[in-house]
Amino acid sequence: MTPSHDLLRVDGLSVWYGSTPVVFDAGFSLARGESLALIGESGSGKSTIARSILRLLPEGARARGSVEFQGTETLSLPERRFRPLRGRQIGFVPQDPANALNPVRRIGAQAHEAAALFEPRDAKARRLLILDTFEKVGLSDPHRAYDSYPHQLSGGMLQRVLIGLALIPAPALIVADEPTSALDVTIQKRILDVLTQLQTERGIGLLLITHDLAIAGERTDRIVVLKDGRVQDAGATGDVFAQPGSDYTVRLQADAPALNPERYAALRADRPPVVGAPLRIEVSGLTKTFSADGGAVKALDDVSFSVPAGTTHALVGESGSGKTTALRTLLGLEHPDAGILLVDGESVVGRSADAVRSIRRHLQLVYQNPFTSLDPSWRVGAIVREPLERYRVGARRERAARVAETLAAVGLTPAHARRRAAELSGGQRQRVAIARALVLEPDVIVLDEPTSALDVSVQADIVEVLLTLQAERGLTYLFVSHDLALVRQVADSVSVLRNGKVVESGPVERVFADPQDDYTKTLLSAIPRPGSRIPTELARTA
Repeated sequence: MTPSHDLLRVDGLSVWYGSTPVVFDAGFSLARGESLALIGESGSGKSTIARSILRLLPEGARARGSVEFQGTETLSLPERRFRPLRGRQIGFVPQDPANALNPVRRIGAQAHEAAALFEPRDAKARRLLILDTFEKVGLSDPHRAYDSYPHQLSGGMLQRVLIGLALIPAPALIVADEPTSALDVTIQKRILDVLTQLQTERGIGLLLITHDLAIAGERTDRIVVLKDGRVQDAGATGDVFAQPGSDYTVRLQADAPALNPERYAALRADRPPVVGAPLRIEVSGLTKTFSADGGAVKALDDVSFSVPAGTTHALVGESGSGKTTALRTLLGLEHPDAGILLVDGESVVGRSADAVRSIRRHLQLVYQNPFTSLDPSWRVGAIVREPLERYRVGARRERAARVAETLAAVGLTPAHARRRAAELSGGQRQRVAIARALVLEPDVIVLDEPTSALDVSVQADIVEVLLTLQAERGLTYLFVSHDLALVRQVADSVSVLRNGKVVESGPVERVFADPQDDYTKTLLSAIPRPGSRIPTELARTA
């Protein structure tokens, strides 16, 4: 018999997609008012376990074992008997708010549809309940959110809406599936603060699904670590951190940027001396204004920074801070209203298209999302070779040799060259994107959130590739990121942007140790800092 304090108990859960097993004999329990994290990379089985609890597995999937919610076995319940539990007693906050909400209906109408399933009261009473709930989850203007379409709200606001919709029926359990993975670090903190506060105030059980061990260490009481569908570690958060029971958990600890700020210190020390190095990038007084809704918006306002050869400079800030506009201007894809922009001493501004194209041969870009930046139908060899053909570099045999050499430099084999991009994992695709940027032997590589779409362990592999190449080739990186923990690991200097302005700039060590601007302090305070739940010596390094 299930103990009375157990809200959720999972025993011997195994799941198959068709004939393929994806979860093997998983088990854990969650008490009322407790928080538990399911940790693991993509394909580890954590979302499959969540869908099993919610009875939302895809057609053709089957689950065996036991899932008990408030003492009732739910895996074997007929759908008509489980349906009242889903939503009313078990709330769900999905990963991507943009896909979870209907884009052509106002938020209020969708909230009423959800509330009507649980609240028999009239529409006026439901509206008051919805607005009150939106205020509780931290929406500063609930009426505006209520009257808006999804595209009119930011990602953080949409995620709060989803949390609000999950809370309307006052559930006993909330399942949150990577609820902050697509959000800026400050918005991530606010969303997690909301979930933690609601869990504490209402005694809600929180099942948090994440790949980030630092977040789990900061936010949850207990942890279950999964790999390839099997439980690797489970227990109180402090115990798992202090005495990890598997090599995989040890690796996750090492790969979490917030837990291991000196992870790449040795690699960075292997770089050639950079004292007195020439400037590869010089940006001075850069200004860019766009027209929007009949008015003018300054995307860049007197932005200046420089990057010495062989170093990494980071641009950080929330969405809308101007980071992407600065990159597009540097690449010649936008024309500034004013300012000086030099790459290896040559101006990007006011040059002909051919001249800018020549400069861009030595300044290459690695895009944010490897799943959308590569044509899935092209073979890897053709993707990497295409820049050589475009710039007419070398004969056919020379191109083939350079492609093979470049793929090897990023850790890929000749066999990968024959595969299509669609057949590769996210990490392999990003290695291909780096190889494509490298093949022209550029001096500067612009990295636009190059790891934000990747699991933390895959991210660590990609960063190691980038820093190894920098040490070997003296490459200069302009690194754009909203992840300050990662910036602390990899960058030499940083510029903090807010609303198109540089509010702080300088060496990473100085800015992180002694920030002068309140906005910089806010960004740094959003880095996960596992505290009371993990051992003091680990928390101190975060």
